[in-house]
Amino acid sequence: MTKPLKRNKWEDHYARKARKEHFPARSVYKLQEMQKKYRLMKKGDKIIDLGCAPGSWLQYASDVVGHSGQVTGIDIKPLTIRTPENVRYYQIDIFDMDEALFESIGNGYDLVMSDMAPSTTGQKLVDAARSFELCQTALSLAEKVIKPGGAFVCKIFQGESFQVFLESVKKCFNHHKIFKPQSSRKASKEIYIIGTGKK
Repeated sequence: MTKPLKRNKWEDHYARKARKEHFPARSVYKLQEMQKKYRLMKKGDKIIDLGCAPGSWLQYASDVVGHSGQVTGIDIKPLTIRTPENVRYYQIDIFDMDEALFESIGNGYDLVMSDMAPSTTGQKLVDAARSFELCQTALSLAEKVIKPGGAFVCKIFQGESFQVFLESVKKCFNHHKIFKPQSSRKASKEIYIIGTGKK
């Protein structure tokens, strides 16, 4: 007698939809929601995607910016998708980026987006602190490469450092928004801070 297949506890409507639409992860729908609401990307834009693996945001962004645009992905993990022609990818730890890499990446970007998350421990304070460290590094990179008027999107785990990070974003951008996508899992502590109009 064959055993019934174990159901994946993370399987939900968005995971099934992602598989059907050939995206490697359900996280693409968070970016779609942001794009629909705030129009952060347009044809011809130059974008950096931090924490881009397995590749859903890269795939979606490359389609939005089109052939005249460019998307640069950075992640410590390998990509699982075949990259479109307007995408370039660097497999590196964001904490190890040096001047040579910054030179290769260049600047004048319209948007830097970060969906980076730490490996979670289950300890809320530790996870929030690690998330904050990643966010600060993402913002530091964004300050260097985004052109005036450009935008920044960053995922952060809610915790003691949330307000501190929000204040840092406010210093760099003229406008800010806090966004919790409908497609985020109910139990998730993640939230997105959006900065527009880089000073």
